[in-house]
Amino acid sequence: MSFNQPTQFAPQFSRREMLTRSGMGIGMLALAELTARENAQASTREKPATRHHPASAKQVVHLFMNGGPSHVDTFDPKPLLKKYHGKPLPNPNLPTERKTAGALGSPFQFKKYGESGIEVSELFDKTAAHVDDMCIIRSMHSDIPNHEPSLLLMNCGDNALPRPSFGSWVNYGLGSLNENLPGFVVLCPNGFPVVGPKNWRSAFLPGAFQGTHLDTKETSVSRLIENINNPQTPKRQRRQLDLLQKINQRHLEQRGHDSLLEARIQSFELAYRMQFEASDVLDLSKEPKHIQEMYGDGLQGRQLLMTRRLLEKGVRFIQVWHSGGQEWDNHSGIEKSLRRLCGQWDQPIAAFLTDLKQRGMLDSTLLLWGGEFGRTPVAELPSMSGRDHNHYGFSMWMAGGGVKGGHVHGATDETGFAASENKVHVHDLHATMLHLLGIDHERLTYRYAGRDFRLTDVHGRVVKEMIS
Repeated sequence: MSFNQPTQFAPQFSRREMLTRSGMGIGMLALAELTARENAQASTREKPATRHHPASAKQVVHLFMNGGPSHVDTFDPKPLLKKYHGKPLPNPNLPTERKTAGALGSPFQFKKYGESGIEVSELFDKTAAHVDDMCIIRSMHSDIPNHEPSLLLMNCGDNALPRPSFGSWVNYGLGSLNENLPGFVVLCPNGFPVVGPKNWRSAFLPGAFQGTHLDTKETSVSRLIENINNPQTPKRQRRQLDLLQKINQRHLEQRGHDSLLEARIQSFELAYRMQFEASDVLDLSKEPKHIQEMYGDGLQGRQLLMTRRLLEKGVRFIQVWHSGGQEWDNHSGIEKSLRRLCGQWDQPIAAFLTDLKQRGMLDSTLLLWGGEFGRTPVAELPSMSGRDHNHYGFSMWMAGGGVKGGHVHGATDETGFAASENKVHVHDLHATMLHLLGIDHERLTYRYAGRDFRLTDVHGRVVKEMIS
């Protein structure tokens, strides 16, 4: 059996000539590698402020009433419910998670406040004194009446898939105002809410943009932030950290500049810088006595006083949760529960708004209040003293940061079951808030898995009627 012999070709140029001709290509390969490394490093650094248009707000505070506050007992009066109390509504009940009965009239009185004459429940009597600075949205609606997906939609713009949180997007788009503190801080006492840290994750964005959680049930700085104090002198600690960074950098280079690993390495530097500034900003004893008394000595007062101090130090996005769990999930005993819950917030919110105005900070701070959905206008069985989840229509409010104060946007139907006029979806809310920060929600994107992602996905519109 014979085999074909390989054809022999004479070389067209020598080895020396080949290296000469390909030298430029080898240089380009090296440049590409260096560029890739720089891009990987840049991907986790705090970005400089980049806005698409002039902004009216530069910082955000999100007061999250996790569990779903009842709009018909707080910011959306529905007199018809008292007329039909205990009876079927004029229209059939919308489908709900649990069995419901007839109308449940609000046990709380509403009255008009401010020059705008907006009606607010007695539960927020002190907060309502600032109603002329507030834009109350009475036509919010969401997708699903379950806590887990609704929390993710409100915080991350998607109710199922892993997506970056609102605070992470804002910090990715605008960068930090203070390199010595995290750009995104989450204040949540007594554990985590439903789905926990997923509410403030960075997902596929670089890890440097995720939220930093503080358990604000603690009152001492050393317990608020673990290991905030170091027994070494600053000079000695700096030498230790420099050595650690060199070792970590070598480790990173061997692994192709993984962004998660680099974010972890950067966290050491941030932790070092935080020792000096965070210890100061979180020490509420440095506040004058009259300011502390204005906020009150309760947990929510401490949280909001801490929030104001963090704003002053340049933290870009602060989310303040009521607590771990779902405190506002009032399936029964709603009258007693709401008096307690609103009582914990009313004075602190009023003090916070007063404080920001006195310091000239309200105009540049965008404040959002609300939960993941609302409650039904009908009673839930079998207790008949509470309300079920309601994503069809609920209320939230914004203040400061360029919103139209003394304004009510949209409405629910006459019973408060569903948004009926000038509806605002969660995507619309996000788009509008980004607009107030100077960001076009359609242009704030991040390429991942072969496509460009954004907070509002393929949805959302800017609600210009809510902008001053």
